Amino acid sequence: MLTRNGRAPSATDGGWKDTIHLPAGQEAEIAVRFTGYTGRFMLHCHNLEHEDRGMMANVAVTH
Repeated sequence: MLTRNGRAPSATDGGWKDTIHLPAGQEAEIAVRFTGYTGRFMLHCHNLEHEDRGMMANVAVTH
């Protein structure tokens, strides 16, 4: 995580993670590393209400 709500991440937020807790109304800027693969990746919200309603996105990785 690079920032949370436009500020530097806390000690528990910093570093590489595969999931983050993001309460309603908050924003996070994240860095993602894709190595050795180009194409589409799927990301989705683990909030069950959102997941059930198909709130997902495609990320296209190109070089």
